[in-house]
Amino acid sequence: MLLAISRFSEPGPDFEAGARAVVEFWQQRDGCLSVELVRNLDEQSMWAIVSRWESVGAYRRSFGGYDAKVVLTPVLSRAIDEPSAYLAPEELGENLPRGL
Repeated sequence: MLLAISRFSEPGPDFEAGARAVVEFWQQRDGCLSVELVRNLDEQSMWAIVSRWESVGAYRRSFGGYDAKVVLTPVLSRAIDEPSAYLAPEELGENLPRGL
């Protein structure tokens, strides 16, 4: 199972509507186990979209196609630039850069 967390800091007044569209879009994708929009308790300008996927492949395929670009890009491009996908240590194994 893959866990994806995209965090947002002060994303703007139209963020919530766009983020809810991302949630609705991902809920319909094959392999999506759950997805939710959450807001930080202490810093209410901080938001996150937290999703769980059957596999890395299911998560990556969710970004394919025109509809994905239209719905996901305007919102996810505002995410904090940090790694966002997580696997259990026993699933990850050795993670080497491509080309090695």
